Amino acid sequence: MLRKLYLSPFGYLISGFLHLFSRVHKPFMVYGYRNKKTGKFQKLTRISSSAKLLNKRNINLADNIWIGHYCLVDGTGGVTLGEGVQLSSHTVVYSHSSQDAIRLLGRHFIELEATKRPGYKLKPVTIGEYTFVGTSSVILPGSVIGKGCIIGAGSVVNGMVPDYAIAVGNPAKVVGDTRQRDKTRFGDLLDLAKYYDPEAVSSEK
Repeated sequence: MLRKLYLSPFGYLISGFLHLFSRVHKPFMVYGYRNKKTGKFQKLTRISSSAKLLNKRNINLADNIWIGHYCLVDGTGGVTLGEGVQLSSHTVVYSHSSQDAIRLLGRHFIELEATKRPGYKLKPVTIGEYTFVGTSSVILPGSVIGKGCIIGAGSVVNGMVPDYAIAVGNPAKVVGDTRQRDKTRFGDLLDLAKYYDPEAVSSEK
């Protein structure tokens, strides 16, 4: 009943109430998100009231995204999350790093604009459609994760992860392929036509 009500035109009102309530009560999932980059309201996106999105104008979220409790998404250098991405609790996505600049500049670090700091890294992060990132993972600046991936809990991603990869560890390494994992479950799906990767399904027919 509540789900049907949210998906009706009353959903915008419900989302507004949840956003207001999130200012005084944490954590819980807040339904609906206005994309600061595109101006669009995304009704199916759910973001925890305890999650922190920095520099929202540089964060481009597609719809139907889940960002769990106590996550941090740093938009300083730009972050793009494709449709259906899920970030489990306590996951961090960084798009900037001052690990070298702070040593090189010392007390002068704060005096310079970020783009003029020697060693300061500003690199966008992209995570592809329907990728799942396990709890307490860290995604470092410049990383590109493909669609349909699983990033294991506690992993540290620094670089490229191909489509449909299962990657785990620190540093994260590819240990499997989600297409092989999914094939065993095709028979359980109610409607294969809605599967996010039609090519994987058609190859089984």
